[in-house]
Amino acid sequence: MEWPLLSSLPSEQYEAVLGAARRRRFAKGETVFHEGDPADSLHLVATGRLAVRSGTADGEVLTLNILSPGDYFGELALMRDGTNRVRTATVAALEPAETLVLTALVFHELCTRNPGVESFMSTLLARRVEELSIRLVEALHVSLDRRVYRRLLDLAEIYAPGAPKASIPLTQTNLADLVGGSRPSVNQVLQKLATRGTVILGRGTIDVVDIGELARRARI
Repeated sequence: MEWPLLSSLPSEQYEAVLGAARRRRFAKGETVFHEGDPADSLHLVATGRLAVRSGTADGEVLTLNILSPGDYFGELALMRDGTNRVRTATVAALEPAETLVLTALVFHELCTRNPGVESFMSTLLARRVEELSIRLVEALHVSLDRRVYRRLLDLAEIYAPGAPKASIPLTQTNLADLVGGSRPSVNQVLQKLATRGTVILGRGTIDVVDIGELARRARI
């Protein structure tokens, strides 16, 4: 397994980071940590898929992101600023999953022995800021239809990399959370795709049967 975010590190430092991490396994449905828990470690996703969720003031739980092998989460725990940080979201395994866990204490000790590893933190934060910036621009300037198309393409790549079809085991409510739309509005977009034969809607699943057509519509 390779992590793109580590690619900027020399091989010696790359191996040092991975060697300092410990493996953790999670069963389907198991919570990695809850929103509000003390933040003390970074997780690198090795296998499986996990959901990032957050609660709202009125008690709803929103799905913010789906993570797959090569992704990471919990990076703010590594910041060396003396702040007692807490988790800003809940992460749970959607299927059996495994992560490599790098605690803040171990990371800071590693940085002391290998000063070049400190740049790893800058890479983590820069990538997260870029990701959030892209999402914000989409939410403000991209139509709901295209946001649905783009997110379905992202999910198809997560669940069936490089394949012409993909079965996405998420509900329409999950998808609505991910694109920042209401379920009824997202359902309208999905129904149009279903009428065209681009997707098949099931109970708790969305089957993308024509990824090429979906990609074409995402570019329109």
